[in-house]
Amino acid sequence: MLITMDEFTIQETRKFPQATGDLSALLRDIGLAGKIINNQVRKAGLVDILGKHGATNVQGEEQMKLDIFANETLIKILKSSSECAGIASEENDDHLPYEDAYSTQAKYVVLFDPLDGSSNIDVNASIGTIFAIYKRVSPVGTPCTQEDFLQPGNKQIAAGYIIYGSSTMMVYATRLGVNGFTLEPSIGEFCLSHPNMKCPENGNIYSINQGNSVKYSEGMLAYVNYCMESNKEEGRPYRQRYIGSMVADMHRTLIKGGIFIYPGDKSSPNGKLRLQYECNPMALIMEAAGGKSVDGANNTLEIVPTELHQRCPIFTGSKNMVKKAMEFVK
Repeated sequence: MLITMDEFTIQETRKFPQATGDLSALLRDIGLAGKIINNQVRKAGLVDILGKHGATNVQGEEQMKLDIFANETLIKILKSSSECAGIASEENDDHLPYEDAYSTQAKYVVLFDPLDGSSNIDVNASIGTIFAIYKRVSPVGTPCTQEDFLQPGNKQIAAGYIIYGSSTMMVYATRLGVNGFTLEPSIGEFCLSHPNMKCPENGNIYSINQGNSVKYSEGMLAYVNYCMESNKEEGRPYRQRYIGSMVADMHRTLIKGGIFIYPGDKSSPNGKLRLQYECNPMALIMEAAGGKSVDGANNTLEIVPTELHQRCPIFTGSKNMVKKAMEFVK
């Protein structure tokens, strides 16, 4: 029997008598935005929505047309939600407070990367949406402030991603664990398909852009060489897989085990991924599934952000593989 995401979240809410249902409603709204984005992704090759938009985002990256659509969809859906006080998006310069009477009473704020891996759009590779939900620290009844969005990752109430691949899935983590839901097209609902997801403690896949290896530190190069060395007892050489979409690479890592790495290097000491929109949400998911996530020295979720678009190196995935990588990097 199929269990829809709405049914599942209601069942989970009943485990907490004090729960108001606001978080469940917010996850449902994000799922709705994902369905709308998915609809456009599926017909992107048939309408004038592929290709570059001609503008750049705050990161200086060229925005794609589907990027803009995904961003505007999430902003609009969450503004209509009575559970969201405001948002911050990787595509926007600053946070956006919702100042209507209902939104100012909301307890949560949402940060998101509306379309991760958008450079893969034109080649029909997997892309996705990443989101993080925090309980606001500003007074309820007032517009949310930047401080609401500059909380460390361990303050996340929930985090997740929607992957638009061979099937469309929504995966999210709370303190109860990680669960995955696959979109059933015939009924238009996300249905529970991957309950209580766990990342294996060990793996044999490493995911890193080796095209940047000329800029890596000695420790990072040593670990890459370790992954490529033959050692039958330890199951090496490991297999190298890199899609270039964090959602897709992390989804594989979560299910099959392995390690995903986007390190700092000589040209980008802090890496290129964003702490608040990519690293923290994925770190929460991975750790809730039994994995591990660090920036090379510190636990990702313990980093206190100082900027809305702060960048951060990341090593995340199977617990034992991350520990071994740290032996080399440190």
